[in-house]
Amino acid sequence: MNKNIIIMAVLVVLVVISAVQAVQLTNLKEKINTGSLTTKSIGESSGKGVSVSQGSAPKNLQELPSMVGGC
Repeated sequence: MNKNIIIMAVLVVLVVISAVQAVQLTNLKEKINTGSLTTKSIGESSGKGVSVSQGSAPKNLQELPSMVGGC
């Protein structure tokens, strides 16, 4: 009997979480379609600037496939 109650409780929690996510996704789609969605860049909310360079990857990352046995 206790096992069934636990299984039902977990099932109810999962259904509620799924419903909340479905509502959030619908709201997000509406914002995207109406163009009212605004984005923030990384670090904007904390006031810290983040610089991103589009140069080549650091040397240790370039050698990564050979380090892990990649082809």
